[in-house]
Amino acid sequence: MTLLVFITSLLGAMAIGVPVAFALMFCGVVLMGYMDMFNTQIVAQNMIKGADTFTLLAIPFFLLAGELMNSGGLSKRIIDFALACVGHIRGGLGIVAILAAVIMASLSGSAAADTAALASILIPMMARAGYNVPRAAGLMAAGGIIAPVLPPSLAFIIFGVAANVSISKLFMAGIAPGLMMAVALLVAWYWVIRTSNIQPLPRQSMKARLKATGNAAWALGMPVIILGGIRMGVVTPTEAAVVAAMYALLVGMFVYRELTVKSLYGVLLRAAKTTAVVMFLVSAALVSAWLITAANIPAELGEMIEPLIERPKLLMLAIMVLVLIVGTALDLAPTILILTPVLMPIIIKAGIDPVYFGVLFIMNNCIGLLTPPVGVVLNVVSGVAKIPLGKVTVGVWPFLLSQVVVLFLLVAFPELVLVPLKWLY
Repeated sequence: MTLLVFITSLLGAMAIGVPVAFALMFCGVVLMGYMDMFNTQIVAQNMIKGADTFTLLAIPFFLLAGELMNSGGLSKRIIDFALACVGHIRGGLGIVAILAAVIMASLSGSAAADTAALASILIPMMARAGYNVPRAAGLMAAGGIIAPVLPPSLAFIIFGVAANVSISKLFMAGIAPGLMMAVALLVAWYWVIRTSNIQPLPRQSMKARLKATGNAAWALGMPVIILGGIRMGVVTPTEAAVVAAMYALLVGMFVYRELTVKSLYGVLLRAAKTTAVVMFLVSAALVSAWLITAANIPAELGEMIEPLIERPKLLMLAIMVLVLIVGTALDLAPTILILTPVLMPIIIKAGIDPVYFGVLFIMNNCIGLLTPPVGVVLNVVSGVAKIPLGKVTVGVWPFLLSQVVVLFLLVAFPELVLVPLKWLY
């Protein structure tokens, strides 16, 4: 009955248009009333506790690094580098989009920011070259969701805090699946354009390639510093976020000189607004998470799926299908914050590696960014490229299916995540 009260109050609040953060607090208050333990101090204390975490400092700094990267010219030079390397191949602009998405994912960790940067530059180029524009927009969107899977990932930071799992391990475990997602996109892109009569771009000279590589060298050095520092134990993920923000600031202002003191205010303001939204969500979720534990909802849910506890792969499959469905209606951060405290006790009871589960859970939530009706990344591409959302939704399906295939491949073969993790960590 407690589970029913939780679900009904949460979904009911969201159904009437209550913002997710307030809906999370509302369902917590409803649970308190149902358990006859109503106390406003519980709400206030858990909200303060939710935000007062050193690890969460990584979120504003990585968000700031992403804004500085886009405003300081790092994103543009990464795309120029990819164009110089693979632009001349058949379907080359699509390959450029995928390669640039992987490189940018290792810089910011934000799907929406990376997608906007890619779409604003590459979609006009692909339209002029004769590509199917909705299909190109779908590829940009699918490439953008690699960002929360490859480190540094904001989603891994939120999940790590909510589930009490090592963020450094999550970062390292996300590398192989993130690259597999990119390979799947390449396969899907070649399948989509196999009958297209598109002329590739002229091959650039070696001198032009070297120049593009030199221009992008400072941008390409950023993921090496972040991941190398974390891997060698020089910095924690939070400290790496500060280093990334400072690096992007210095390169944008003094090397590329595209970031001015005047534009810095706008960059800081955008990063602050996004940070406020994310942190308020995290704080509100900690209220419901505390009450979920107090109401013993995980045990209640565990009894319902008791037959699957002894069959971990079947349990993972069932959870992944559930998260795919939930992802069509909720954004990335709310889904993580709502489901993590409910699912983690079950995962631990079933003997599933929490890091492995975290990677697949985040990947699944990222796929939800491509599914209507919410589809945050789809809306970003639609807005940036000025293409109707319906057309973008049609264009993204081949790439969405390729990511779903990768997800269920990892469910069937956990070693694809765990073995590379042992090598990297």
